[in-house]
Amino acid sequence: MSIQQAAALHGPPGPELVSVVPVSARRKAVPRWLRRAIVPVVLLVLWQVLSASGALPGDILASPGTIARTAWTLVSEGTLPSAMLVSLQRVAVGLAAGAVAGVALALASGLSRLGEDLVDPVVQMLRSVPWVGVIPLFIIWLGIGEAPKVALIALGVAFHLYLNVYAGIRGVDAQLVEAGTSLGLGRWGLIRHVVLPGALPGAMTGLRYSLATAWLALVFGEQVNADDGLGFLMNQAREFFRTDVIVVCLVVYAVLGLLADFIVRTLERLLLQWRPTFTGR
Repeated sequence: MSIQQAAALHGPPGPELVSVVPVSARRKAVPRWLRRAIVPVVLLVLWQVLSASGALPGDILASPGTIARTAWTLVSEGTLPSAMLVSLQRVAVGLAAGAVAGVALALASGLSRLGEDLVDPVVQMLRSVPWVGVIPLFIIWLGIGEAPKVALIALGVAFHLYLNVYAGIRGVDAQLVEAGTSLGLGRWGLIRHVVLPGALPGAMTGLRYSLATAWLALVFGEQVNADDGLGFLMNQAREFFRTDVIVVCLVVYAVLGLLADFIVRTLERLLLQWRPTFTGR
């Protein structure tokens, strides 16, 4: 039997099977880091073009090339690394003090109804006051040295951590607490094995907000009679209309903030492996 007769006997061939590639797989053809870099690169190129053409005067905003040369000069002279070290020390001390205070108050308020009645109203009242507005009081109370700068950072950090840790504690599923009780866990066992692990996602979220607030508070704090640090460089640059130095300091603030956020994200992946989350499509 010929091929034609076989084809007539069995009928026309069916449609060919075409492999379907998921949309998510097609997106992965372009590396994610490249997609994320497209918009910043385009903005930098546009900025440079406007500066080179004269549409954006240098006394209004320096060009990216000028800023890069200024950054290299500050680094080679040691001025920028020294300022960064001082600012990092201030953030570290303020973050540690604010974290201890915020977490301690959140534990006292979240784990006990009596603690909530005593602590939460005061904290809610104080957090409604703009923390930047207490700078004059800090100067009167603590002078114009390092203390008011660190206290301002600690104040901003403490409120964020308090709110998120408290919400995390009170957001623990009551069924998990009942299950722990049925397994024979006492009060401290429930706190250790159920409540605190359940509140950890909220605590990590609070830490991310706290780090962002810490850098913001540092910018304000270093405007108070600072003789070193990134804020000191910015104050000097403002007096001499050095927009290139100001932008360099702002870029350093942004890079340090992104680095801190990366560290917290890494901690989240390590500490919250048991918690599946939606990562986008």
